[in-house]
Amino acid sequence: MGKYRFETEEHELFRSTIRKFLENEIEPYYEEWERNRIIPREIWKKFGEMGFLCPHVEEQYGGLGLDFSYSTIILEELERIGTSLIGIGLHSDIVVPYIESYGTSNQKSKWLPGCVSGNFITAIAMTEPGAGSDLANLKTTAIPNRDHYVVNGQKTFITNGIHADLVLVAVKTDPDAKHGGISLLMIEEGMEGFSRGKKLDKVGLHAQDTAELYFEDCKVPKENLIGVEGEGFKYLMEKLQQERLVVAIGAQVAAEDMLEMTLDYVKSREAFGRSISSFQNTKFKLAEIATQVELGHSFIESLIEDHINGKDIVTRVSMAKYWLTETAKNISSECMQLHGGYGYMEDYKIARRYRDIPVAAIYAGTNEIMKTIIAKNMGI
Repeated sequence: MGKYRFETEEHELFRSTIRKFLENEIEPYYEEWERNRIIPREIWKKFGEMGFLCPHVEEQYGGLGLDFSYSTIILEELERIGTSLIGIGLHSDIVVPYIESYGTSNQKSKWLPGCVSGNFITAIAMTEPGAGSDLANLKTTAIPNRDHYVVNGQKTFITNGIHADLVLVAVKTDPDAKHGGISLLMIEEGMEGFSRGKKLDKVGLHAQDTAELYFEDCKVPKENLIGVEGEGFKYLMEKLQQERLVVAIGAQVAAEDMLEMTLDYVKSREAFGRSISSFQNTKFKLAEIATQVELGHSFIESLIEDHINGKDIVTRVSMAKYWLTETAKNISSECMQLHGGYGYMEDYKIARRYRDIPVAAIYAGTNEIMKTIIAKNMGI
């Protein structure tokens, strides 16, 4: 992985610390978790103890008060091990920022310390069986009833769905309205009427716990409303910029990792009495991949810097999310081909990359939605 322009000695030290932690505490057990189809819950507390959860949270709530550059380092090092760790980035950099930005002081005091320590695991629930990217047509309702809301509906494909203690749920508090009827509720484990289905069996991301969630006359106190009623769509639009940047960073790291492992493989493997790396086809393919990786690194570096500086990167981050995930998909196919039959064996990491990468083009807004956003912002 190339070094970013913004990295200081403190960043380098932080990176070496988390890399050492992951190499000792995570990497040796990762394949076992993939086989078991779940990451043990106690791992979250180890992350919390090391300060690797929600480093941006203010110190008064137990965080380190760091900017997104440190989150970037964590996200990169997690992806280097494997994409099934994406739930940690979702917790820290996608869900918790809603509490920080729109939560009341009571909500922050109640939830943020547990999010930082790993005692609370979070999820965000937007997608429904009949509504994915089409948020305006959510069917999950939250009807006010004195001091609480009564929630009814179903959510699916929810990352961290099995482990989550806190689920940020997009609901319709005004079922007749479109975008203006959407609100965000924090629904907690143990609330009456909240249940979850079995862990969904996915093509990839085997250790990541993805589930369906069910709400049947679920009673949620009104103090669990995040922000203002009816403003949920606006909040989602404000925060999706960072979510898509998180996905783009993961795709870039996956591409870098695949290039590195394939270079190592072709240099050590022989066919027809000579190294695979000496064949013109191999040289051309890897030259193409190296170029794509270099372009991706420059693009993502620019976006991270602008995001940290508070700039509007909606159009460019949509481009990055679309292009980098599609590029990573193509690279996974090319690199598997260069591994020959071994690339199709689970013993080789490229096989896992090949099955883990495609979903990045689907979640956090499909790539078709990304193109729609880009075109709209071009005035067409």
